[in-house]
Amino acid sequence: MPATPSSASGGRVPTQHDLDTLSRQLNRPVRDVVEIPARCVCGNPLVAATAPRLSNGIPFPTTYYLTHPVITAAASRLEAAGLMNEMTDRLGSDSELAAAYLKAHDSYIAAREAIGERAGTGPVPEIAGISAGGMPTRVKCLHVLIGHSLAAGPGVNPLGDEALAAVAPWWTADTCHCAGAWDDGAPVPNKDLSRHVKHLNQQGS
Repeated sequence: MPATPSSASGGRVPTQHDLDTLSRQLNRPVRDVVEIPARCVCGNPLVAATAPRLSNGIPFPTTYYLTHPVITAAASRLEAAGLMNEMTDRLGSDSELAAAYLKAHDSYIAAREAIGERAGTGPVPEIAGISAGGMPTRVKCLHVLIGHSLAAGPGVNPLGDEALAAVAPWWTADTCHCAGAWDDGAPVPNKDLSRHVKHLNQQGS
């Protein structure tokens, strides 16, 4: 069960309000969101589950996308403090941890395939066998691992669980941290400046 289950306060199917909130959280138009797998105790999205192939045709391996600004900022602080390197070093010396992390990698791919089926995107061979966040051999993005742990629940991704515990000074699942984290009254962003769209535009030109 997710640490902040969608079913507790809004369900997994995104509403238009959810999509508008995600766009404000990310400061760009949200793309191809299939589900909201984890929510704040107040009901706002924490994580978006994105289709494995975007509507513009680009493969998208990062199924669980961490969106809440407070958690994303906290994850960035941990990354800057060197936690990713620490975790990667431990994977090389702790066989039990490495085995659990490999299972998390497999779980991520299985979840992405299931979400792709529900989204109707079909197989995406370009990202077959690839998960996200550096899994299964290293750690290169704590945002991905925390997003996975929030969506899948504790015990699935050991390093995601550790990173989620480490953001406790700034965010915890039992308290709402949404006030002031984004401007709920601002216009919904409508210009996509993401690197994926820039790449597509460059290809087209």
